[in-house]
Amino acid sequence: MAEAELVVALLTRAQPSLHAYILSLLPDPALADDVLQETNITLWRKAGDFQPGTSFTAWACQVAWYKVLSARRRLARDRHCFGDELLDYLAERQAQRAEGLEPRRAALRDCLARLPEPQRRLLRDRYRPGASVQAIARDSGRTVGVVSQTLYRIRTALEECIRGALSEGRA
Repeated sequence: MAEAELVVALLTRAQPSLHAYILSLLPDPALADDVLQETNITLWRKAGDFQPGTSFTAWACQVAWYKVLSARRRLARDRHCFGDELLDYLAERQAQRAEGLEPRRAALRDCLARLPEPQRRLLRDRYRPGASVQAIARDSGRTVGVVSQTLYRIRTALEECIRGALSEGRA
């Protein structure tokens, strides 16, 4: 794989974690989106600085940290900003959490794939924008209670599957 393709693959894979990290440090989602874009540009420009064999997400979060600091300086007049000590603490915690998200996502994908198709279809129907348990019950001829209980059991099974995958190192 060419170096540019590798950087694109790593950057694409890190986007959800990176976005969550930035959102945890900035009060405004629109500002967080702007900072994410600035971070992506910087990561692309500095791709040669990345050390293969290390965590790309951790490196990307470090670059994002400096972009967040810059954005916060621009917001310094806003009295609703967190203090630097709290921001440092949050940044450190979120960086640790961001690295752990990808294995959980991989486990979720694997566990979803293991579900029978009717259960996957029910989940897709439930989490489709604007969907409701009431509408699913009405459309399927089942009661709201039956649909709710089925969804509960599916989510419980997914949770157990994810925990098992993470403890076994499958993710």
